[in-house]
Amino acid sequence: MLRPVTIVEYDPEWPSLYEKEKGEIIGAIGQIVKSIEHIGSTSVPELAAKPIIDIMAGVDSEAEADRCAAILADIGYDDVTPQPENPDWYYCLGKRLDGIYCHLHLVRQGSAFLEDHLLFRDYLRESPRTAREYHELKKELAAKYKYDRLGYNLAKTDFIRSIVEMARKKRDSMLKQSSTRSSHSSDHP
Repeated sequence: MLRPVTIVEYDPEWPSLYEKEKGEIIGAIGQIVKSIEHIGSTSVPELAAKPIIDIMAGVDSEAEADRCAAILADIGYDDVTPQPENPDWYYCLGKRLDGIYCHLHLVRQGSAFLEDHLLFRDYLRESPRTAREYHELKKELAAKYKYDRLGYNLAKTDFIRSIVEMARKKRDSMLKQSSTRSSHSSDHP
């Protein structure tokens, strides 16, 4: 049976659930992963979301992702979906937590795929107005694509891409300004 796309109001427990699950993941594969981040809508304060804690962990290779997937089965990640169409995204692993789902995305460390997710998350955290726009879009699309998760996700793509591009430009501008300031300050004793 298809599960409907359901958007729920922000739950202040989501960061705690992430931290708890992060501890379990690090306990299991901490010697393999290079980074671990809370991503997706549940990582943005006050943003409504599907009740899924999305976690992204960076690894150096597909072989490391395979090792992690095998180990993570021992802590409940029994829903394993390979992602062969994206060379930087190896697996989406699923686990049921206290009344909520957890998706752990094993990705290539340092990839644009990982960077884009962090840019999007950070931009929404810094821009409540944009987060509200995204909230409204998600509610509208969840009603339109209630039993079509792929359609729902595809319909958000243009909005997400535009935010990632704005975030990248903002970051690059800040880096350029910082570089200019430091080169000017080194000119003066």
